[in-house]
Amino acid sequence: MLNYAIKRLLTAVGIMWAVVTIVFFAMRVVPADPAEVVLGDYATPAAIEAFRVQMGLDRPLAEQYLGFMAGLLQGDLGRSLVTNQPVADQIFALFPYTLTLALSALLVGAAIGIPLGVTTAIYRNTWVDSAGRLFALLGFSMPAFYLGIVLLLVFSLGLGWFPVMHTINDGTLAEHLWKLVLPAFSLGIIQAAYITRLTRSSMLEVMGQDFVRTAHAKGLTAGKVYYKHVLRNIMIPVITAMGLYTGTVLGGAILTETVFNRPGLGKLLVGAISTRDYPLIQSGLMMFAFVVVVVNVLVDLSYALFDPRVKYE
Repeated sequence: MLNYAIKRLLTAVGIMWAVVTIVFFAMRVVPADPAEVVLGDYATPAAIEAFRVQMGLDRPLAEQYLGFMAGLLQGDLGRSLVTNQPVADQIFALFPYTLTLALSALLVGAAIGIPLGVTTAIYRNTWVDSAGRLFALLGFSMPAFYLGIVLLLVFSLGLGWFPVMHTINDGTLAEHLWKLVLPAFSLGIIQAAYITRLTRSSMLEVMGQDFVRTAHAKGLTAGKVYYKHVLRNIMIPVITAMGLYTGTVLGGAILTETVFNRPGLGKLLVGAISTRDYPLIQSGLMMFAFVVVVVNVLVDLSYALFDPRVKYE
């Protein structure tokens, strides 16, 4: 397993390098001079040129790339073109909010989707199954930002149970978690719908196999058969889907943070894109890619925990 883990880590490093490289050059394809965007329409040509020289934007593209990669290897993400502040300070100040939201949404998706998928498979073709499939259909059809607006209108403005805004360093840990409930559900319901359908279809496939009939014939209770034997056999595709869905959750976090006026890396990136803040955009997307890669590596390494037949070579 150690050799396999090393191979996966080396592959992850290659993927990260590719992501950083693509983002770096893709940002410079956009036909807009960040110096003009940052300084505004009334900036003089001399001021624009001085800004470009100060920020290193006048150097050849290859030299800018090598300089960025050299700084990255040393832990230096550069300085923001807008605020001239270290990008690392802005990224690491807000990234925990986005990461917490994404992990909470994944937890909500798994906590709702797996039990509901198992239940709908057990009670196939009953009203329980119909209700579960209807939930999955609505979850797929409803965008996260729309569901977020509905939740705000009902539970924040209507009932007053949850706050409308979430500010930085405001309140205790319990208050922060309470403010996280609506955004996490808004983002997690979509994943819950996907996991429900995947769990149901996988359960139905495994429930027809011989070892399940043998377990019933040996006198095991239905709960032990379904939740100990069948569920364990379907966890690999479920956790794989959760790993692959991490990128979608992080992307959805951008809109969710905007709807709930919640601090996070998503809102920071939206502002950085509008101002062509290259260092901030590169570093923010790199952090998103890093989380996706790490989650998928951990998912690959966790297969043996659910299926002893999995052997790493």
